[in-house]
Amino acid sequence: SFLLQNNDTEDEERLWRDLIMERVTKSADACLTAINIMTSPNMPKAVYIEDVIERIIQYTKFHLQNTLYPQYDPVYRVDPHGGGVLSSKAKRAKCSTHKQRVIVMLYNKVCDIVSSLSELLEIQLLTDTTILQVSSMGITPFFVENVSELQLCAIKLVTAVSTL
Repeated sequence: SFLLQNNDTEDEERLWRDLIMERVTKSADACLTAINIMTSPNMPKAVYIEDVIERIIQYTKFHLQNTLYPQYDPVYRVDPHGGGVLSSKAKRAKCSTHKQRVIVMLYNKVCDIVSSLSELLEIQLLTDTTILQVSSMGITPFFVENVSELQLCAIKLVTAVSTL
C-alpha cells in the first residue's frame, strides 16, 4: 500500500511539474509575442507600453535566476536536503549535462527575449529603472557557466545599453 501511495505521489508531482512548465512556456511565448510586435518595423508609439516591457524583464530575470541558471550551472542550485556546503568546483563536478527538452526550449526562448530586448533599446527610450534592470540582466550571464548562447545575447544587450 505504501508503494502504491508513493507512486501516486510521484505521478502527482510529475503532473504538477508538467502543468507549471506548460504555463512557464506559454508565458515565455507571450513575452516573445509582445516584444516581437514592439521590435517590428514602423510600430506606433502606443505599442511601447512600459508596464508590458517591465513585466517581460521581470519574467526573464526571474526564470534566469530561478529556473535556468540552476539547471545549467550547479553553483546556482539550492540543495533541497540541506546537505553540507560544497565548493563551486565540487558542485560542478557532480553535475549532469543532460537537460530536459522543456528546459532547453525555455533557454532558447529566453535567449530570444534577451536578444529582442537589445533591439528594443535601439528603438524605444526606456526609463532609468528599466535600463538598470536590463543592465543587471545583461551582466549576470557572464558569471554563469554553460550558457554560452545566452552570453552572446547578453553581449548584444550590454552593448545596446552602453550606447544609450
